[in-house]
Amino acid sequence: MTDTGFTTAIDDRYFEDYAPGSVHEFGSLRVEQDEVIAFAQKYDPQSFHVDPDKAKESIFGGLIASGWQTGGMMMRMYADHYLSHVASLASPGLDELRWPAPVRPGDELSLRVTVEAARRSKSKPDRGIVHSLIEVLNQNRDVVMSMKVMNMLLCRGPEVT
Repeated sequence: MTDTGFTTAIDDRYFEDYAPGSVHEFGSLRVEQDEVIAFAQKYDPQSFHVDPDKAKESIFGGLIASGWQTGGMMMRMYADHYLSHVASLASPGLDELRWPAPVRPGDELSLRVTVEAARRSKSKPDRGIVHSLIEVLNQNRDVVMSMKVMNMLLCRGPEVT
């Protein structure tokens, strides 16, 4: 998926371009077994992440990616396709992180991001905060990870009243 649903390019995207209610879909990352094992060996060494044989005996019935690796893959697609390359300031945090379904080697992941709210800062009117629901989808369109995130973005121009 390459059409993100935005009317402005990522290099010209500002706070005003994140319209509440808009839904943006994009990305495609393939989950590779060697990357699943390498990530887990370094950061999340549970048997269902690092050992295909033991993983078969687990409640998952096979090897699965660490949720933290899924988060890293999500961030790659989010930064490449959703976050402005000229106006993104930072994120003050996220809420409600969930992994409702396992991610397996061979899965193709994509993102669906819904802008839930956007408001201009009263104390710093050159920026605004965008609240989004991020859903990571597998090739079957099953949600495998979700979270609510806040991003601070510069505004294109002065507030119009």
